[in-house]
Amino acid sequence: CAGVLRAMGDDTRLRILRSLLHRERCVNEIAQELELPQPHVSHHLQILRNAGLVEGQRDGQRICCRLLPEIGASLTDQKNPAIDLGCCRISFR
Repeated sequence: CAGVLRAMGDDTRLRILRSLLHRERCVNEIAQELELPQPHVSHHLQILRNAGLVEGQRDGQRICCRLLPEIGASLTDQKNPAIDLGCCRISFR
């Protein structure tokens, strides 16, 4: 879990994960929502992809991202969503 927790140990990446908790979003949507430049968001998404938390799919010129299905399956409580990594559980309030 150390690599995954290291990837999640950044405020911007936690904000991106929170944004992806309920639905897939394109990089530009995330950038607008978080009021960050698109290259900055892309950089952080790459780190999350490398950690095995997020996957991206190209749709023409857009890249849409979502939590990996295994991660999304652990989101059972929609009022207090949490990512269950097996070794620990990360709650989003």
